[in-house]
Amino acid sequence: MATTPLAVLDLVPISSGSSAAQALRNTIDLAQEAERLGYARYWFAEHHLNPGVAGTSPAVVLALTASATSTMRIGSGGVQLGHRTALATVEEFGLIDALHPGRLDLGIGRSGGPSSRRVPTRAEAAAERAGRGPRYTPNGLLIPPPFGYEHLLTSPRFALQRDLLNLPGARPADFAGQVGDILALLAGTYRSPAGEQAHVVPGEGARVQVWILGSSAGESAAAAGERGLRFAANYHVSPATVLEAAEAYRASFRPSAELAEPYVAVSADVVVAEDDATARELATGYGLWVRSIRTGEGAIPFPSPAEARRHVWTDADRALVADRVDTQFVGSPSRVADQLERLRDATGADELIITTITHDHADRVHSYRLLMQEWAKR
Repeated sequence: MATTPLAVLDLVPISSGSSAAQALRNTIDLAQEAERLGYARYWFAEHHLNPGVAGTSPAVVLALTASATSTMRIGSGGVQLGHRTALATVEEFGLIDALHPGRLDLGIGRSGGPSSRRVPTRAEAAAERAGRGPRYTPNGLLIPPPFGYEHLLTSPRFALQRDLLNLPGARPADFAGQVGDILALLAGTYRSPAGEQAHVVPGEGARVQVWILGSSAGESAAAAGERGLRFAANYHVSPATVLEAAEAYRASFRPSAELAEPYVAVSADVVVAEDDATARELATGYGLWVRSIRTGEGAIPFPSPAEARRHVWTDADRALVADRVDTQFVGSPSRVADQLERLRDATGADELIITTITHDHADRVHSYRLLMQEWAKR
């Protein structure tokens, strides 16, 4: 069996003491190295109002990266449809595809949109965590108890972000309907309820591969399966629900002209170095960085190991980040590759998406290099 493809997810992180401009230059450098190393694709996440993340617009960064690479697929992981229209999304990706045809992945997510799935509160998640400790799949993959996100969705910063991203009085459209509109606009088959046609130039006929991103067995997994699209499940963001997300997608899958069988990619947060001790040192800042996100303040510039060690951790702090820290794969190339194989086998992943953040850019590039060198031996 051929080696499972590896892909890259880049948040365009800003390290402490650095700048957004340098983060973008680092991204171009990493993308070029990822292409040389043989990574299958390179995706950009979309985040807003985070002092430590420069990846605010996947389409803009994609345009820059497309010009600096030539063969690797590039895409979004993903565009947040909660504050966007289908037309704007197809137009943006159509523009890039016009100059770089056949290389684009349009990964879309439901973030910010209406949901029928109730998010557990932090208290509910804590109660479940107390009543049901971490569990392991038969092959030993850690599945931690769920994290309660409701305090983030009701935080002042989240409300500010929502207000700044949306026009006054705007309401997010139905996610499944938006996915259908995007597919119809790309195919040139869009019709309004009144029967009016819409033709997007450039965009219509673009050879864009559409993906749906999801963290649970909710609307995203169902939309991907029912439309016969590729699906990306987030172990690195929501490790507690990755199995149910992948299972829900496969259960709802219907073959399409694009895809005859389900195709699942699963993400993992990884730091690789020559030995375990060095890798752990490089990953020292990760917990503090996750804490800044989980408290609702927004991702801080990624701290150096020395800066991270100065933080005085409380029990509440540790509980806040435990699921993410415990499921980060950190170590030597062989150790991390073993963990990735375990993730692949437990989820049935057809592809693995690797996200790595270290304070020093050279360490980050080296991590991806060491991992691919080891992976190619498997």
